[in-house]
Amino acid sequence: MRKITYPVQDLVLLAVLTLAVMPAHLAADWQTWRGPNHDGVAQGDVPLKFSATENTKWRVKIPGKGFSTPVISGDRLFLTTAVNTQPLSAADAAGEDRRGSGGTAAGVEHKFIVMALDKNTGKTIWEKTALVAKPHEGYHHRYGSFASNSPVTDGKMLYASFGSRGVYAYDLDGNLKWKLEPPVKMAKRNAFGEGAPPTLHENVLLLNYDHEGQSFLLALDKTTGKQLWRTDRDEPSTWTPPFVVEHQGRKQIVVAGQTVRAYDFKTGELIWQAGSLGTNTIPAPVLQGDTVIVMSGHRDPNLLAIKLGGKGDLTGNPEFIKWTNDRGNAYSSSPVLHNGILYVLTDRGMISAFDAATGEKYYHQQRLPNPYTFKSSPLAINGKLYMAAEEGDVIVLKLGKTYEVLAVNKMGDEFFISSPIVADNQLYLRSDDELFCIAQK
Repeated sequence: MRKITYPVQDLVLLAVLTLAVMPAHLAADWQTWRGPNHDGVAQGDVPLKFSATENTKWRVKIPGKGFSTPVISGDRLFLTTAVNTQPLSAADAAGEDRRGSGGTAAGVEHKFIVMALDKNTGKTIWEKTALVAKPHEGYHHRYGSFASNSPVTDGKMLYASFGSRGVYAYDLDGNLKWKLEPPVKMAKRNAFGEGAPPTLHENVLLLNYDHEGQSFLLALDKTTGKQLWRTDRDEPSTWTPPFVVEHQGRKQIVVAGQTVRAYDFKTGELIWQAGSLGTNTIPAPVLQGDTVIVMSGHRDPNLLAIKLGGKGDLTGNPEFIKWTNDRGNAYSSSPVLHNGILYVLTDRGMISAFDAATGEKYYHQQRLPNPYTFKSSPLAINGKLYMAAEEGDVIVLKLGKTYEVLAVNKMGDEFFISSPIVADNQLYLRSDDELFCIAQK
């Protein structure tokens, strides 16, 4: 058989044409927590400079309280929220009941709501109450909510998890197809609240239930909600999502915690584990080549770059632990991985850029222009890194090995915990009570 070769320019043209004929919605959607490639990177472009009035296409009030990050499929944006049906106590209203088994707003009846909005106008298309219940435990007075788990969609169905209040599967017109009764009443560390987003891969919906009781990883059939398998985990409270990777033809689910563990995608069987990550793990893992990068930023902070292919206990094994970092790690924010550079944002407003393959620091713990605090995760698009601060500013940096501030956009008296997302060249910012659509006019 004669081997046919093509000039490089023809291969480039073929790649361009392939992208050109991709369905438009594949480039325009943001269907899951960290975007199309689970790395916080968006396609297209959005305005560099904006405010609550400049380049704001629309803004709408969102009822209740929910810090979940929205998702988008087609022309619809989906989010969750929780609305209390009775007045809060004076302590809850003042934010004084901060910790302990009661927690903020515990025992107060709430409506747990799923909403669909038109992404181009902000108008509500439908609103469904998944359930009405009195939560058994509260949340962190400032950073928690009863709707902090981000939903996920495959473009046909929407899956909304309310943690201890169950999982609800809707079609995109708002018809409930199945629901999973709460499999556990979680006891989170210091009653900080729940918030681990579900992960959707192929026909499987994955849910992580790490808490102070018996933790477990659950796999459901996305069509029926039936349990495929359940694997118990020896792990205290985390808020990190399951992360699916493939190595040498075998799919595995990486779940970060004080011990990072990888499970067989089909069976839930443990493949490998690596210890020494630290407590209160929140950031989502990312994949650089054949290496998965996980981190923690609470007590005993650490970052582990773990090469895939190992089995058993990999703790401290230099063949598989490629590099580590124990300073300047993110506590709450998930990292961005773009063109081999890992961007890490701390709660206290310091940004670092690492070579994701080696751990080399391009810049480290660089302070942003003003004192900021962050719980939201950054987003990268078209050479720029967007970061939404609690103080209401959205700071934009230039992507690359050198630290450079491009813009500081002031959105007014807003409080950003939810992370920014992008779809169809429009930037969406959810504050504690509003949703903004930023687009070039």
